[in-house]
Amino acid sequence: MINRFLEQNKGNWERLEDLLGMLRGNSLRGLSRLEVREFGELYRRAAADLAIARAETRDPKLINYLNSLVIRAHGKIYRAESNGAHLITQFFSRDLPETVRNGSRYILLATVVFMATSIFSGVLSYNNPEFAITIGVEETADAAKAGHKWWQSLNDANQVGASGILTNNIRVAFLAFAWGALLGVGSLYVLTMNGVSIGGVVGACYRGNAEFATDLLTFMVGHGVLELSAIFMAAGAGMMIGYAIIDPGDLTRGQALKKKGAEAVRIVIGCAVILVIAGIIEGFISPADIPAPIKVAVGVGSGIAMLAYFLLAGRNEKSPDAESEAV
Repeated sequence: MINRFLEQNKGNWERLEDLLGMLRGNSLRGLSRLEVREFGELYRRAAADLAIARAETRDPKLINYLNSLVIRAHGKIYRAESNGAHLITQFFSRDLPETVRNGSRYILLATVVFMATSIFSGVLSYNNPEFAITIGVEETADAAKAGHKWWQSLNDANQVGASGILTNNIRVAFLAFAWGALLGVGSLYVLTMNGVSIGGVVGACYRGNAEFATDLLTFMVGHGVLELSAIFMAAGAGMMIGYAIIDPGDLTRGQALKKKGAEAVRIVIGCAVILVIAGIIEGFISPADIPAPIKVAVGVGSGIAMLAYFLLAGRNEKSPDAESEAV
């Protein structure tokens, strides 16, 4: 009976040994997705074989071997599942930038819509005071004429200012994302309204006092690149979900929503991190009494760093799906 038991199962044990030998450290990263599934199945079979060996064969050598094999496999699985630091590292080093690249067309559309509406609103607000009154930003022209730099009040309580700014930015990003479920139109609406408001403020300020408006842009540039980028990303994530409803492709609408929803959540998590950084800059650097070139350098530098991260990070690592196709 022992010989037949060995003949039937020895191949599975040897294969489990091979997979254990392919693992790196305490994770399952050395295996493809198909191999991870195979590893789990072989582990369960080995555990069952151990129970059979204990109950029927009572061969101490075989029992010790299977017990050692099961313990080793169980240890790898347990450590991989409990390695939260590895999951976080993988998310930011590969999953997030890869997902942003995959959704870049939606994010680009969000960027174009916002920039077009803000420029259009800025030009109209600069040339037509009645338009500025209609959208509720004419008071900024009066503030510009009077030289009242309202943003400098943040210097009086930077921590409070930063938290308030962060809360507002998160609210706008959340609306841009959540309203995307309205077939993507909701995200476009939020972007348009914010573009009209911001562009209108800048246009009205330039009409009131060009030097004042330049100071306002200097204040905005330090944090604005990251802040607006996060909002564009959130809107793009919302549009991904909305478009999945319109065109699920080869999947059912439920499957498409599940797939795009998971991708959108990754992007939103990335937006939250970017908004925290932007809020800190806006609360502590943008209103500070430091030379304008430094603020510009912070804005441009942070934007370049963010763009390089999303374009380059994770490109040299194979995703589980790619590895599975290669097997």
